[in-house]
Amino acid sequence: MFFDSMAFTNIHVLISLIGIVAGFAVLYGLLTSRAMPAVTATFLLFTVLTSATGFLFPRPHLLPSHIVGIIALVILAIALYALYGRHLRGVWRPVYVITAVISLYLNIFVLIVQCYMKVPALHALAPTGSEPPFAITQGLTLVVFVILGYLAVRRFHPGKTTTTLEYTPR
Repeated sequence: MFFDSMAFTNIHVLISLIGIVAGFAVLYGLLTSRAMPAVTATFLLFTVLTSATGFLFPRPHLLPSHIVGIIALVILAIALYALYGRHLRGVWRPVYVITAVISLYLNIFVLIVQCYMKVPALHALAPTGSEPPFAITQGLTLVVFVILGYLAVRRFHPGKTTTTLEYTPR
C-alpha cells in the first residue's frame, strides 16, 4: 500500500465532517432565504471531496458505498450546474435546493451507517445494519430531510425582499 490508510481515513472523515457542518449552515440559509456564497462553496467542495476520496480506499470490488458515491457525485454535478452555470434562474433554483438537500442527506445517511458500524453501543443495536433501530433511524432521517427539503424549496428565494412595504423618496 502506498499510503497510510489510518491517516487517509482520518482525512476522509475530517473532509466529510466539514462538508456536513457546512451543509447544515447552507440548509439554514435555504430555509431562511439567505444566499451564503462562501459557506455554499465550502459545502459543495467538501461534499465532492468526500465522495471522491471514498473511491480511493482500496477495495477488490464495487460496494454499496461506491454506488452512493456515484449517485452523490451526479447529484452534486447538477447542483453545481444549477448554482454556478444557470445562476439559480427559473427552474434551476428549486433544482439546486433539492440537489443540495439530497447531497447533505446522503452525507448524513453515510454518517449514520458509519456510526452503526463503528460506535460499539450502536453496533450492538444493529450489528448487520438490517435491524429495526438502524431502519428507524434512517427512516426518520429521510422523513426529516424530505420535510426540510420541501420547506427549503418553498422558502429559498435569494434576492427577493422580505418586506411588503418599501419607502420610495419623492
